[in-house]
Amino acid sequence: MSELHKFLFDGLPVRGMIVRLTDAWTEILSRRAANSETGNYAPAVRELLGEMAAAGVLMQSNIKFNGALVFQIQGDGPVKLAVAEVQSDLSLRATATITSEVAEDVVGLTPLVNVNGGGRCAITLDPKSRMPGQQPYQGIVPLNGERGEKLGKLSEVLEQYMRHSEQLDATLVLAANDEVAAGLLIQRMPVKGENNLEAGQGADAGDDEMDLNEEYNRISTLASSLTRDELLTLDVDTILRRLFWEEKLVRFEPQQGENGPHFACSCSRERVSTMLRGLGEEEVRSVLDERGSVEVGCEFCGQQYVYDTVDAEQLFKAPSAQPPASANIQ
Repeated sequence: MSELHKFLFDGLPVRGMIVRLTDAWTEILSRRAANSETGNYAPAVRELLGEMAAAGVLMQSNIKFNGALVFQIQGDGPVKLAVAEVQSDLSLRATATITSEVAEDVVGLTPLVNVNGGGRCAITLDPKSRMPGQQPYQGIVPLNGERGEKLGKLSEVLEQYMRHSEQLDATLVLAANDEVAAGLLIQRMPVKGENNLEAGQGADAGDDEMDLNEEYNRISTLASSLTRDELLTLDVDTILRRLFWEEKLVRFEPQQGENGPHFACSCSRERVSTMLRGLGEEEVRSVLDERGSVEVGCEFCGQQYVYDTVDAEQLFKAPSAQPPASANIQ
């Protein structure tokens, strides 16, 4: 069962989370593998997409945003686009668009999405209930470091993103295989402020400066020692005990099952119908004339939506010509 664990370091300006995606992650992979047109992802793509799914859950839980967090990696390599979307209820889905074959021995971001340095990471926050004129917020960072060097790990890209967007230190460890996608996030919290940990206690001048909080730096060093194999194979209790056995942790109730991370897709026939109307009647009818039906497949879950000639007529029929929703069909 997929699970999310949150914890605090008692008396320290540091918080943490661990996510383990099991059934939610294998559901994503199984739906992709079942698609006869696409088949399963190459190992390196599975690892990237799994890390993105785990990171998306951590970021969504970290900001408590009422809406969709959409995490995208766009590149100039064989992976043109990879997307992980996490809703506020921790339902998630993920997919990748592959433009050329990915070698079995490929490792890291550079050969997958940042071959010529054109890769980008985008985080979009799309509110569930938008106000009139309100647009989603989007932050974009390159897949390169401060000095222009290519970053080989997704965790390095996201640490850079969080440092720039939130002005807070963050440490991420991510890993994924065919059974588990997991992540550990450690983040420094602001020390100063009316209701913060050191309010009125004379916090040191550097405690809220990037890279200067000694307590956070110590915890970050411990977290960074977690290996990929440990993150994928050990349970959460064992990981926390091994890393932070000298620290006093305040742990919260794990989020599991319906309250935790779980696979769900927001596609629907209504959404597909809206998309087809956007294409226009002439375009839809040309496909009908050529193929006999219009078939639209969801890239996230594999659901197929089929429209025949009668369906198309209903799509473009004037609202006044359609029967009321409450009409009884005999």
